[in-house]
Amino acid sequence: MAGATSTAAADAPLAATADRKIVAFCCRECAYAAADASANARTPLPPSVRLVLVPCTGRVSPLHLLSALAEGADGVMVAGCLLGQCHYREGNFNAVDRVAFVQRLLKSVGVEPERCRMFTMSAGEPPKFVAAVREMDRVIVGLPPLPRSAAGETRRASLAGSAAPGASGEPLVAQRGAA
Repeated sequence: MAGATSTAAADAPLAATADRKIVAFCCRECAYAAADASANARTPLPPSVRLVLVPCTGRVSPLHLLSALAEGADGVMVAGCLLGQCHYREGNFNAVDRVAFVQRLLKSVGVEPERCRMFTMSAGEPPKFVAAVREMDRVIVGLPPLPRSAAGETRRASLAGSAAPGASGEPLVAQRGAA
């Protein structure tokens, strides 16, 4: 009997990880290229992570991040070029500002701001990409699940509607460049 108990206890973290979802918005030039290189090296990533290819992290809006959380993700991450080395000049600086805005918004409504994070890397750093994904997975597994209604929406689904620029009294983030 003791063996059955220890096996069930050992399977509990796996069950908790299996139902968690993380959406990773990855820029084409660096983060997605690093992800591709890590896949070619057959480096396993946590099964909870879903990659979304974007041309530049500067194209990721707060609405994208909040919508992912509202539609079932337990965490979102933005992965892009190293700061100051964006292929579209300032896109990653815009992404840093937007992630910080979403973190403040999440905190203001009682949701852990760690559910939204930004990571930077170059295309030649697949281990850094893998470490970022594993770090995000570790953080999300350590947090309680977001409460969901029977329809599968978060109790914070109204966040997506409140993310209009200036809606929360936050200063508008100036759009810099084409990204």
